[in-house]
Order: sequence, then C-alpha cells, then structure tokens
Amino acid sequence: MAPILALDGISKRFGAVVVADGIDLTLADGEALGIIGPNGAGKTTLFGMIAGTVRPDKGRVLFAGDDITKASPERRCRKGIARSFQIPHPFSGMTVFENVVVAAAFGRGQSEAAVYDDCAALLERCGLADKANRRAGALTLLDRKRLELARALATGPRVLLLDEVAGGLTEHECAALVTLVKDVRAGGVSVIWIEHVVHALIATVDRLLVLHGGKFIAGGDPHAVIKSPQVAEIYMGIEADA
Repeated sequence: MAPILALDGISKRFGAVVVADGIDLTLADGEALGIIGPNGAGKTTLFGMIAGTVRPDKGRVLFAGDDITKASPERRCRKGIARSFQIPHPFSGMTVFENVVVAAAFGRGQSEAAVYDDCAALLERCGLADKANRRAGALTLLDRKRLELARALATGPRVLLLDEVAGGLTEHECAALVTLVKDVRAGGVSVIWIEHVVHALIATVDRLLVLHGGKFIAGGDPHAVIKSPQVAEIYMGIEADA
C-alpha cells in the first residue's frame, strides 16, 4: 500500500544555506514519526514544504499517491494535512470555541453551524471544554498548545504535523500532552512530530529520524537512534568516543 505521505528528492536552499538536500521520506498510514536535529537543521522548513507554505527547489510532495507539490496550503489542508506551530498564535480576541470553529469551517469547507457539535466534542477531547468561552489570549501556555492542537485537529486531518509542542512545558504538562497525542494517533491520524524534548518522542513515535546538514543522517527504532554515537556527536555535541 502506498504511503499516506512521501517526499521524493526534496531540495531547498536559501542563498548559500542548504536546508534540504535531496530528502526522501515516507510516512505510512497510521504511523507516528519523530524528527530531531540541531537548531537550524531545517526541520520547520521541512514542515513548510509539506504544508505548502514553502516551495521546494526540486523534488515532489506526494499525499495519498497524488502529487501536491504545486498545491496551495489551503488545498493541502482540505485534502487532509494539518500542522501546529512552535509558537501558538490563536485569534487572541476570540473565544477558545470560536477559534476551533473557524479552523473546522475553513478546513472542511462547511458552515460554522455544521461543525458546532464536532468542535464541542473536540474541546472535551483536548481538555478545553471548561474554557470554551474564555478568550484565547488569556490561556496558559499548556492550554494555548492544547488549542493549537485542537485547531489543527478541527480541520479533520489524515496527517498531523507537530512542531515542538512540548517545548516550555513542565514534566506533568508534557506527560499530559503525550497522552493527548497518543489518543489522536489511536483515532487513525498519522503524525510527524518535530521535538527537542526527546523523551516525549520516544514515548510516542514508531520511528525516529535525525536531520542534519539538509539530510537524514540516522533513522530507525527511537531507542537505538538516540543511543547512536553519531547522533550523540552531531545532535548533542558529545564526542563519539567520550
């Protein structure tokens, strides 16, 4: 069976800086994939090329077998690709419920009234039901991250891109977030998660990739990858023979 998402020879550079150098990637339907790498490795740019906000210089983006390389972000969203952002930017003057309704109506191409029930259920699932009428700008960091995830899920994705959603959270908050992501995946959504909080990834994903210098330099079982001397030296700055 064809992967739900594939990158075929994706390359991107900004001037002399190469952020993607012939990258190949496949995501199986129902898989959870983690990506780590040092700051500036190109992880967020990679998400931009999947979501359509960044155009690759070369290569193709395939979704469910269809070439979507030239598709707009809006079209990709409605086909089933959703993403969260490292720094949540909700519509701060709107309520939590209104934020999710806007995402659902836009992402699914339906009227606001048609998505009300689904949005209420989604807020319950994401632990935000008791804050539905609160202005989004007044939320704590954890709840803003929950809202960021709820807005992405409201579009009805088949693939969810998570960009450092655990950053800045306490250990307890991180554990709650991991539980939520596992629940999302159990609902049939494939996940690619970029994260510096490595223990959250290891607790969640099936496979881990390491991005460095515009290429994936390691990949496979999360526990084996994170113990690799090459990863320790390149990603963590520890000499391999230390």
